[in-house]
Amino acid sequence: MMIKEEMTSMERVLTTLGQEEPDRLPYFLLLTMHGANELGMSIKEYFSNPEYVAEGQIRMRERYGHDCYYTFYYASLEVEAWGGSTIFYEDGPANSGAPFIKNIEDIKNLEAPDIWDSPQLLKVLKTTEILKEQAGDEVPIIGVVMSPFSTPPMQLGFDKYFDLIYENRELFDRLMEVNTEFCIEWANAQLEAGATAICYFDPVSSPTIVPKELYRETGNKIEQNVISNLNGPTAVHLASGKALPIIDDIADAGAAVVCTSSLEDLAEVKAACKGKMSVLGNLNGIDMRNWTPEIADNKVKEAIDKAAKGGGFILSDNHGEIPYQVSDEVLIAISDAVRKHGFYPINR
Repeated sequence: MMIKEEMTSMERVLTTLGQEEPDRLPYFLLLTMHGANELGMSIKEYFSNPEYVAEGQIRMRERYGHDCYYTFYYASLEVEAWGGSTIFYEDGPANSGAPFIKNIEDIKNLEAPDIWDSPQLLKVLKTTEILKEQAGDEVPIIGVVMSPFSTPPMQLGFDKYFDLIYENRELFDRLMEVNTEFCIEWANAQLEAGATAICYFDPVSSPTIVPKELYRETGNKIEQNVISNLNGPTAVHLASGKALPIIDDIADAGAAVVCTSSLEDLAEVKAACKGKMSVLGNLNGIDMRNWTPEIADNKVKEAIDKAAKGGGFILSDNHGEIPYQVSDEVLIAISDAVRKHGFYPINR
């Protein structure tokens, strides 16, 4: 017999973020491209209109019953506002085109784009406004920004960026200054439009990519600056990168939530975050493409058993975007598994 859900999604999420147990485990299906399927159009067409994206989010939540709306379009949308480009694919996420900073000396004169003069960014704000009108105070709306430290690979390329970090700190600092100015303004604009919280994507900060010592003198300081200037709570997301070695640094930066990689043990991450942050994660989105409903049920149950007790855990994928190839059958199976195994109290 199905247990009745007593809380709204907002109440459920806020309770678990308060390190208490809600009626059931909250879960976020961070779906982006699936909205195109829902509306019967290409991915490129879907992201061309803010009303399409809002409608896709509404329909997907009605179908799967998860606990948030997600206003993320694709990572390079921000770069478009700077003058960059995006390459769209029929069956996968959009990628950034060629870097728009051709010569690192151009960083000296680089200026952040005007959010209110960017059609790309205004689309996201419009989507946020529509979803806020729909959700009221009952469903969390998750906005997204790329961190100042993790945007440069799209701005000038990975090779030039790492050369900059190690060989030209003056220009690195200048790029971080401009990126930070933009990031803070862009995040607060989304919060003003109705976002409940900001997901701060920062994969380059993960020890999967850079040494912990380098992160502490660069990415972590930038993270602290951004989070301290935001008008709402922040979740730090390392986009599949490992978080455990820098958990304390992320907590000290002021994050309310950290996302953990599928390469990490949820129980270990939950223990490391106790009293500091809540945990988001960590279903493997790549593997999810090949799951059966039975595997989905087992994976959800395993995650719940490791991290759900005592609150402080939101089930999600580990990357922040569920692949386009993950089937409707599997997404429904994940939702069913949460309602099968995730009602509190959990006494297993």
